[in-house]
Amino acid sequence: MHDTKPILDLIASIEADLARLKAMVLPQVPATDPSSPLNKTADGKLTAEGVECCYRLFDEGKSRYSVAQTMRISFAAATHRFKAWREAGGQPRRPARLG
Repeated sequence: MHDTKPILDLIASIEADLARLKAMVLPQVPATDPSSPLNKTADGKLTAEGVECCYRLFDEGKSRYSVAQTMRISFAAATHRFKAWREAGGQPRRPARLG
């Protein structure tokens, strides 16, 4: 009987290399899409995904005005979310998992 460990190790190495290549070729999709309909409820309020999207935009250093324009929300709503983002820890906060 042959030792299959070296063969299995080689296969794992090749698979890891292929996964890296695939990641380099695939288009990069942002974790949160500000224009996603999942960000707002039927009455226009932000869902949990929408709130996290706002927070991630603030994490990137976007202004309240920029977030309001990008998310198509009012400046007052963006200001409210900005204050909540700061209370949640601001940039060093741990982003919520979505999906």
